[in-house]
Amino acid sequence: MLIAGFPAGAWGTNCYLVAPAAGEECVIVDPGHQAADGVAETVAKHRLKPVAVVLTHGHIDHVASVVPVCGAHDVPAWIHPSDRYMMSDPEKALGRSFGARLMGELTVGEPSDVHELTDGAKLDLAGLELTVSHAPGHTKGSVTFGTPETGDVPPVLFSGDLIFAGSVGRTDLPGGDQGELLESLARVCLPLDDSTVVLSGHGPQTTIGRERTTNPYLRAVATGLGSTDAPRRGM
Repeated sequence: MLIAGFPAGAWGTNCYLVAPAAGEECVIVDPGHQAADGVAETVAKHRLKPVAVVLTHGHIDHVASVVPVCGAHDVPAWIHPSDRYMMSDPEKALGRSFGARLMGELTVGEPSDVHELTDGAKLDLAGLELTVSHAPGHTKGSVTFGTPETGDVPPVLFSGDLIFAGSVGRTDLPGGDQGELLESLARVCLPLDDSTVVLSGHGPQTTIGRERTTNPYLRAVATGLGSTDAPRRGM
């Protein structure tokens, strides 16, 4: 499996292109602020053909380029219905103004073809199987995308802003809920094999095994201790 990722835009949001191999169809995960050029360069470098955009949640740092990217490749976008409104109204989603300068750089709105995600759905896209897990807490419509273990390739979790290396997503924005986030960590992350590679919305990759021993939030839910005051990440 080929996974090519890069941090994009003002928030350094990780955008990923996922394909069975170079020269084949691919799925684009979270084309955020100023990601369109990076997507085009990665498509050309690996000779890929995009067939879909999938979104872990609706915050503008993860969806700002969804309209131009979907338009350039004539592909649909997939998002959970609880976060769909954020594509058209990003300021409502964050409860604050971006300011005229930054908003002038954003293409706000939906692409022409939008599909809605459901918990437990298995998406068969680009020769890949992506399992959707609804994971509210950072937003009401946050999801993760998981791939199965295949041969020598370990399973992969595209975690969005649910979990990062050493931290988790913030819950102080509209739709955020600390209790829901902790429940999502327990339900989505704890059952995964330690070898699962975690590719998050911000920062470096990690593994479930590493986070099980070092991430204060995952350790807290694993031991039943509840919350922690450790720092959080994300927009």
